[in-house]
Amino acid sequence: MKLVLSALAASLVLAAPAAAQGLPDLGGRTIQAVTENAYFPLNFEDPATGQGIGLEYDVFNEIAKRINAKVEWNLMAWDTMIEAVRQGQFDVGMDGISITAERAEVIDYSEPFISVDQFMLVRADETRIAGPESFAPDSGLLIGAQTGTTSFYTAIYDFLGAESESDPRVKSFDTYGAAIAALKAGDVDMVLADTAASTGYIGADPGAFQTIGGAVKTDPMGFIFTPGSDLVAPVNAALASMQADGTLETLTTKWFFYYGQ
Repeated sequence: MKLVLSALAASLVLAAPAAAQGLPDLGGRTIQAVTENAYFPLNFEDPATGQGIGLEYDVFNEIAKRINAKVEWNLMAWDTMIEAVRQGQFDVGMDGISITAERAEVIDYSEPFISVDQFMLVRADETRIAGPESFAPDSGLLIGAQTGTTSFYTAIYDFLGAESESDPRVKSFDTYGAAIAALKAGDVDMVLADTAASTGYIGADPGAFQTIGGAVKTDPMGFIFTPGSDLVAPVNAALASMQADGTLETLTTKWFFYYGQ
């Protein structure tokens, strides 16, 4: 079944030729893209090959094909990525980047290519937490979050209702994986995780984690560009065509539900 689904996904992705269906034609232009390879299943390193793979790779490679462009992939840590794209060091950035009004003041966004729900990820043996209503009032419970991410600000302002980013109940980490490791070790009590991440970590480490309650927040995600970039309109046109012909749905299903099975 997995092979059949993979073949179906591949056939759909390859179905649209470059600059097809009246899409803009960039004449073979090279686009400098940057990601982190640390956000499963959107972007991560293939354990078998060491190559970058994931939903964002597949989506943007398909976009480039449809608008007759080439992609040169680069890696950079999350905490410097937005500023690097803003300054024009790269043409486009992606790392599960939520679309927010604050970020839109300094960078340009594509239209969303996916929206994901955020859940409370806790240890499998956790019994103190039933949901946000029992977590927030308990001053002894700690949240782990990657610095500068939407999950970090959701934890601070939405979840705890804090007035400062230095709230002592939120422990910040340089990478998302470090926050998950801290959760498993008992150094924090909860990490906000989207649908893909929570499913991935629960599946990869059976008996270690569980999600509690329903979705805490829904985040639309997009690609980021240098302000004023002439790539935004072509990329949006390609995304619209991929939405219309089912390619986006096929790729999302491939990475969120069938990868690794």
